[in-house]
Amino acid sequence: MTETTNPEDLLEFPCHFTFKAMGVSGELFVKGITAAARNYAAVPQDAISIRPSRNGNYQSVSIIVCLKNYQQLKDIYAGMKEVAGLKMLL
Repeated sequence: MTETTNPEDLLEFPCHFTFKAMGVSGELFVKGITAAARNYAAVPQDAISIRPSRNGNYQSVSIIVCLKNYQQLKDIYAGMKEVAGLKMLL
């Protein structure tokens, strides 16, 4: 028998959570991803890390956020999905 798990029960709030977005290289992508997180949570500059791809065409942006509830997690993901140039979101 398979037990159904509520996604809200998988995390214990408040908690630190890392959002990772991969997309096109450029400052616009970084600003968009960062703004999407900052719309719903405080994001200090040292909580953001950027890593370019080998050829420099893409980059990953990781942001560590202190989440207070599950709705905040959903809102940040929804905002990040709207950023132009996004290729993958983890």
